[in-house]
Amino acid sequence: MILPIHQPAGVRDAVPGLLDVADETLRAWLAERGEKPMRARQLRRWLLVGGAESFESMSNLPKTLRQQLAEDFAPLASRVAKHLRASDDTHKLLVEVGDHKLIECVLIQDEGRRTACISTQVGCGMGCVFCASGLNGVDRNLSVAEIVEQLVRLRNLPGPGNATAPDGVQRLTHIVVMGMGEPLANLDNLLAALELATAKDGLGIGARHITISTVGLPVKIRRLADLGKQYHLAVSLHAPNDELRTQIVPTNDKTGLADVLAAAEYFFAKTGRQVTYEYVLLADLNDQAVHARELTALLRGRRAHVNLIPFNDVEGLPYRRPSVESLQIFTNTLQQGGISVKVRKRKGSQIDAACGQLRRSVTQG
Repeated sequence: MILPIHQPAGVRDAVPGLLDVADETLRAWLAERGEKPMRARQLRRWLLVGGAESFESMSNLPKTLRQQLAEDFAPLASRVAKHLRASDDTHKLLVEVGDHKLIECVLIQDEGRRTACISTQVGCGMGCVFCASGLNGVDRNLSVAEIVEQLVRLRNLPGPGNATAPDGVQRLTHIVVMGMGEPLANLDNLLAALELATAKDGLGIGARHITISTVGLPVKIRRLADLGKQYHLAVSLHAPNDELRTQIVPTNDKTGLADVLAAAEYFFAKTGRQVTYEYVLLADLNDQAVHARELTALLRGRRAHVNLIPFNDVEGLPYRRPSVESLQIFTNTLQQGGISVKVRKRKGSQIDAACGQLRRSVTQG
């Protein structure tokens, strides 16, 4: 189902979003208008906690100030270009950022959890052959504000049955950084965005409820480990040997499985957080029993969990979803080898919720 888009009041081209404005700049702007510095904190709180998407709705601010703010700023600089909602209450947003580039983010709602899946780049430069996000390469990194605004917009969407929390604003419970782009290639901006996401006066999401997914950049994995954060790490493996992985994940020719796995082990040693290995199953390419046995041997003895992801068909790509039989054999082989494994539940299939599909359908159309 495609839902109508309503541009929030006060949003127009060529004005910065509040989250793009440095605190000192905002306080100086307020001082010029005779306002106290605490107004800056009020504004941030309205966006990050209160769910406001217009200045008019910021009811504890003077009306004159709200009018002045609308002249110089936008509450949120991005614009929702398309909003899709599936029958399982998964939402997908196609978001237009400041330079009219398009990115995607998804809200997955299931059994009391509200999980935001967000992007970190416009496009992706990793070149994974099955992924729609990287078909046209990477354009640029997203700013801190562009990452946070995805979280804010997803948080503001209605919950199942349009239920709301007591204060009228739903909460996100989890974040997965698994949208468009390679998160560790934009690590500085991502970390700054997650600081806001985890802050008590921000979105208030616990670090242990945040998963960062990477194709496997060993140096960046080690840097993330050294920060001592309790974020969860998911490594996109997709193959049990270097030859096949390089075919599926071209950047593997610069790293190799040994270095990726060593970095993941370092992450576990530093943080105590078990690493998840994601494995997209592509029919007749990496989904055979021999691959499962090889993967079992590769991961045996490690504190690891495997997340099997049956491929979501993407128009224009030659790959297919594995058969039910192949999926079951692969899963059973890992389990019999003592490997913790789970098959990812398919959500949002009606709305092209797989990464990059909606953006591609728009840009190619």
